[in-house]
Amino acid sequence: MKNDLKKLRLGDVILRRRGAFALWLIHFIFGVGISIFFKRIELYNSESLPEKSGLIFVSNHPNALIDPALLFIALPRKIAFLAKSTLFKMPVIGYLVRTVGALPLYRQQDSGADVSKNQETFAVARELLKTGGAIAIFPEGVSHDKPQLQPLKTGAARIALGAVSSGKDPSSLDLRIVPVGLFYTEKTTFRSEALLHFGEAFPVLPVELGDDGHPPREAVRELTEKIEKSLREVTLNAESDAEIAVARIAEEVFTSVTPREENLAERMDFLKKFLAETPNETDAKLEKRLAEYNKKLDRLGIGSEFLALADFSKKFVLKHALIRSWYLILLAPFAVFGAILHFPAYQFGKFMAYSQTKKGYLDMASTMKLLTAMVLMPLTWLVFAGVLYFYFGWLVALLSIPLSFLCGYIALKTLEEIGDLNGWLNAISAFFLKREKFLRLLAERRALLEQMKK
Repeated sequence: MKNDLKKLRLGDVILRRRGAFALWLIHFIFGVGISIFFKRIELYNSESLPEKSGLIFVSNHPNALIDPALLFIALPRKIAFLAKSTLFKMPVIGYLVRTVGALPLYRQQDSGADVSKNQETFAVARELLKTGGAIAIFPEGVSHDKPQLQPLKTGAARIALGAVSSGKDPSSLDLRIVPVGLFYTEKTTFRSEALLHFGEAFPVLPVELGDDGHPPREAVRELTEKIEKSLREVTLNAESDAEIAVARIAEEVFTSVTPREENLAERMDFLKKFLAETPNETDAKLEKRLAEYNKKLDRLGIGSEFLALADFSKKFVLKHALIRSWYLILLAPFAVFGAILHFPAYQFGKFMAYSQTKKGYLDMASTMKLLTAMVLMPLTWLVFAGVLYFYFGWLVALLSIPLSFLCGYIALKTLEEIGDLNGWLNAISAFFLKREKFLRLLAERRALLEQMKK
């Protein structure tokens, strides 16, 4: 599995994209924003994509505008998105979607939308595919916070069949559909992780079009079902959020005894297998034990991986804590300055995300954090530079912009490290002061691991 895995790095994102300056600039801005928002982005099976075929990327849609932004910066080919028509009317977002070449999709649930205009969009999409281009569609039709794939719309199948079946020589078009599963470790959490799992591309065969120029309903239905099946193979699906929560606890137990860093594709594979097990009385008892075990960890303020401290001497534990923390003292002045400077923008982003969550739009939380950061962070640097210009002149003001960014990044990494160290400090405290509870949890983890292996 590791041979098929690739980490998405900012340098690759910036240097790979070609095209008009406006498009490159948008790609650069979103590349930086997404790369900062996520601590790690991994691509699985991305090297197997056809290079010359017309491609339709179909993906699940759990995280609002974060989903297309990820595809936009990560896909190795230039793509055109099908985006809901209402986005084109928004002041800033409308400019962005037009610049990146998005195509409007008119939905019945959108007020005032003329659904008949979709035929024009589909025609443009078909012409693009015939020239070896690529488009991306979220066939669920709407972003959502459900624990499983939602019923698919037929637009992707109709576009694919229409493109491959029209013209004088339909068989000359090599058109393939590529499922892309998006998986987030904590989709609303800043500095979480994301995986793009590319499934196997499959060809779309031509059919005989009707008198109206549209593919038969039966062919559309069959292709839609095939798309859904392919998407389920690369996405995580469960009956409820509670099931996924238990599966994540099991995954933490399993990986906490693994001496190497597990990649996201392996983590998702574990979760899928755990959720696929047919539930029985034994599984119900295991789930209850896992939930109780997790509560005990929470009361100590530690994660399952911190129980590994029991394998080391007290001297080694203290030495390791000192080694990991000494450089934080050296970086403290820069980190404090960066944290103070960016605090208002960061808090406003949190407030905007909270307002969406309170309304029930949990899938919009990450989008609000990203967009407010991309607007307010540079604005913060400019305002600070303006103040310095007033007192010290243009040179100091100009130099302050990269310095502000650098201090902000140092603050980000420092707070991240402090958060991790806090877990270690809680674990060290429990290791020394609550040793009996600590060792009981270690024994319980071993028992759970043995039960899961059966």
